[in-house]
Amino acid sequence: MAAHPPAPSLLRLPAFRLHASAQLLGSVGVWMLRMATDWLVLELTGSSAAVGVLVALQFLPLLVVGPLGGLVADRHDKRRLVLLAQGAQAVLAAGLAAVTLTDVVQVWHLYVAAVLLGLVGAVEMPARQVLVNEVVGDAHLKTAISVTNALNQAGGLVGPAVAGALIAEVGQGWSFGLNAVVCVAVVLLVLAIRPAMLQRVPTVGRARGQLAEGFRYVAARAHLLAIVVLAGLMGALGLNGPVVLTAFAEAEWGTGARGFGLYSSVAALGALVGAVVTARLARLRVRHVVLAAGAFGAAETVTAVMPTHVTFLVMVGVTGFATLLFLSSAITWVQLATTPTVRGRVLAIYTPVLLGGHAGGGLLQGWLTEHLGVRQGLVVTGCLALVATAGVGLALVLHRRRARAVAAPTAPTAPTAQTAPTAQTAVTSSSPALSTRSATTSTAGTSAGTEGTSP
Repeated sequence: MAAHPPAPSLLRLPAFRLHASAQLLGSVGVWMLRMATDWLVLELTGSSAAVGVLVALQFLPLLVVGPLGGLVADRHDKRRLVLLAQGAQAVLAAGLAAVTLTDVVQVWHLYVAAVLLGLVGAVEMPARQVLVNEVVGDAHLKTAISVTNALNQAGGLVGPAVAGALIAEVGQGWSFGLNAVVCVAVVLLVLAIRPAMLQRVPTVGRARGQLAEGFRYVAARAHLLAIVVLAGLMGALGLNGPVVLTAFAEAEWGTGARGFGLYSSVAALGALVGAVVTARLARLRVRHVVLAAGAFGAAETVTAVMPTHVTFLVMVGVTGFATLLFLSSAITWVQLATTPTVRGRVLAIYTPVLLGGHAGGGLLQGWLTEHLGVRQGLVVTGCLALVATAGVGLALVLHRRRARAVAAPTAPTAPTAQTAPTAQTAVTSSSPALSTRSATTSTAGTSAGTEGTSP
């Protein structure tokens, strides 16, 4: 098994230091923007369902145009795409600050901004994910992904706390304004990563059928397809923090914007631990991803029934841990199991499925919260997440058994009067759906981090 360089060795790479700083700062800004928009919609409407609509509008564009965004990332300079996307986000955040500080903001402004941010993210997300590969190379990729996930969650600790304090003291407008400044700072950091510092992933030229090639690549690999499906199900049934946490803060515990910020930070703290644990896994198998999804669903269900504020906070942290354990292991496995030249398109299928599920799940969770209450609604989605995980796990077990049956030697054929005796022939053909391992061979020393044929 190939050894993966530890995080300190990554920090000796100037390009990675700049990229890590941009990632941390960008994550702080994203969390601030999400919390400010979620809470402002709740203030304007008093409706958890309206927050669910906002979440859906943020992520539905990724589901609709995400695969096209992945193709753009495979064809073009990833660094330049990230720069353009961050610039667009700065403009949108400044616009939200303007309409909020002048007291003309309406819900539709936030909904339109959510759609535009989703469209920008459809291109920026796959480009940023592949840019990590260009910054560190294949040999460092597994560790770099884990460090990046940890930085995202560190941003999740700071962002909600800062946004909660700003909202409580001066309102959402200044939170939007600070987010615009953060986006500009991210642009400057990415600009400092010179092209000569990168290990370029080859771009692909224009050709017919490239978009469909990404779908065929995923469909032909059963384990990769299973992880993509599982991500969509978990997105729909578990990644509904804005809807759930705003409802708990407003209706259940009466803690307001500060409480919402506290819950988001506690969840991010647990998620940070989950990212660190994932980084320390010597081998990453499909079964680890499925087990992490099961832990996620179980933690979500238990959180819903916590009787006191303190026990609720503890379980929010546990749920954050289980969430990132699943998300980090899933995205790491997908990247390491995918050929670099098609990685952007595969990530642009995986990410929209995950976040598209998140969008639909936001609507579902908002409806359940308004009609059943936040606790009962969370129990329903948590139990459904457990059922979905069990279904995917069972499908993988059955697939493995069928694969073994196909690979098993056939029994000798008895000679007959019509045929001459023949030597026993071993049947060794295997389905293309089992070729996930072969996809990892092009990722140099990283393929040891995954096990594409073990559910």
